[in-house]
Amino acid sequence: MEEKNQHIRIDHWIVAVLLFAMASIAFINVLSRYLFHFSFAATEEITINLFVWMTVIGSGIAFERGGQLGMVTLYNIFPKKFKKIIILFSSGLSAFLFLLVDIYTIQAIYFELTIFNATSAGLGIPVWIYYIGVPILSIFVFQGIYRDASSKLDGLERKGKR
Repeated sequence: MEEKNQHIRIDHWIVAVLLFAMASIAFINVLSRYLFHFSFAATEEITINLFVWMTVIGSGIAFERGGQLGMVTLYNIFPKKFKKIIILFSSGLSAFLFLLVDIYTIQAIYFELTIFNATSAGLGIPVWIYYIGVPILSIFVFQGIYRDASSKLDGLERKGKR
């Protein structure tokens, strides 16, 4: 029986911590509503932004596992040579998309720091703090795209040797 390489993945841990924080905030909110007849309504903005951050990391995990949208039927009809090109092209497009997201998010952060100085409605936290997680955590997206592409290319090489 083959042993799996068990190592700690920082992206999995961050997602677990974010999910735990979201569940804890929601649970405390429900308890306070029923026990004290008081709700922490402003915590909703924290939960929503943690969800956005978790989604960014989850996108990287999904890329790595091959869980992104694909056209498998079309991919399967191509010969091996074209499959390599398609893998590289698809990975390049995915990375370019997230690079655009990062560029626009960094631009929004810059505008928030220099021009707008907006704060969140509920807690008065500067909104750039919520935005900053997207470009930082998209490192995991680029890592997932790379891992997906390299595993698919390795799989093609292994099939070619058989």
